[in-house]
Amino acid sequence: MSKRMNLSSGAKWEEIVGYSRAVKVGNTLEITGTVALKDGEVVGVNDPYQQTKRILEIIAEILEQASFSLEDVVRTRMFVTDISRWEEIARGHHEVFHHIKPATTMVEVKALISPEFIVEIEATAMKPGD
Repeated sequence: MSKRMNLSSGAKWEEIVGYSRAVKVGNTLEITGTVALKDGEVVGVNDPYQQTKRILEIIAEILEQASFSLEDVVRTRMFVTDISRWEEIARGHHEVFHHIKPATTMVEVKALISPEFIVEIEATAMKPGD
């Protein structure tokens, strides 16, 4: 049986809610919903493209921490507060994944945890198994 490894970002919310930044089991890494923060500040207020870019930078960092890469991403899930701005979000996603082409979903949600966040992205990465 594969060993489970929980990865933490150190965010206070991890303990409050009871979750991990990412969880690795075997050749699979699940990355929790990620929003656009840098040094505790929201990046790209009212700019879904900038938020998407920052989120994907954060996801790339956690992938590297777990010895994965963007090329290992097989699925992304995008939660957005205004689906009419999908093209701006898609542009940021396309810039990172246009050659990788993971399965993806984009859905509109009523709200995210704070009104400044307009995009949240989850990712699943897998390495080829034996």
